[in-house]
Amino acid sequence: MSAKLNTRQVGDVMVVDVSGRITLGEGSSLIREEMHTLTGQGSKKVLLNMGDVTYIDSSGIGELVSAFTAMANAGGTLKLLNLTKRVKDLLQITKLYTVFDVHEDEAHAVKSFS
Repeated sequence: MSAKLNTRQVGDVMVVDVSGRITLGEGSSLIREEMHTLTGQGSKKVLLNMGDVTYIDSSGIGELVSAFTAMANAGGTLKLLNLTKRVKDLLQITKLYTVFDVHEDEAHAVKSFS
């Protein structure tokens, strides 16, 4: 199953529900395109809900870092929500877990942007 994105607004935060596989090709380019669209629309608060991500490869990890950097350069903030054990382990192995602001609860994550 390739990646699917569903974007919704919660208050002033754009929540992007990501499901499927974030791999080289379609999965990682979907995230790149969505981040480009959101920054183009002036979104400054983005929460990536990764609860339904079944697999992520190094290209997918690279896209997360790229999205984080793009949001920061646009004066915004990108946070992660509901990491699966696999994604969490990969971020810890690559020492990126400390770079991202990671949350387990959507309501708490949305409030953390204020």
